[in-house]
Amino acid sequence: MLSLHHLHTDERLTLTYRIGARYQPGALRRLNHFLRDFRTGDSIEIDPQLFDLLHDVKARLGQDDGVFEIISGYRSPKTNANLRRTSSGVAKKSLHMSGQALDVRLSRTSTRSVRDTALALGRGGVGYYPKSDFVHVDTGRVRRWGA
Repeated sequence: MLSLHHLHTDERLTLTYRIGARYQPGALRRLNHFLRDFRTGDSIEIDPQLFDLLHDVKARLGQDDGVFEIISGYRSPKTNANLRRTSSGVAKKSLHMSGQALDVRLSRTSTRSVRDTALALGRGGVGYYPKSDFVHVDTGRVRRWGA
């Protein structure tokens, strides 16, 4: 089960996305829409392993009822290109464009703790942005950046 709050749309979603080893197709469709590019309305199939990663982060932190605040989910190529023009921190081949990355916070938890826990899981990239107070997680190769 995951609880999410999208900070740009103010939408909230709580659902069971997997039962045992079986992902729930209806829940995944809802998550794909929830994590759409809020600037364009475009959506893509989000890698379900991202949801497993979020679930495991909150479980390891003892935050079973924690709410993930979504700063960035899917980004269309157009949105990513526009963001690159105004920010040096946006990758040209961002995994946000393939549905493999999220920028998050977890309620009642420091972003440092979220970062440390995601790193300990060792299941993808982890970027730490303390000044902006969020953590990037993705299902790409294992790597880290930020303070």
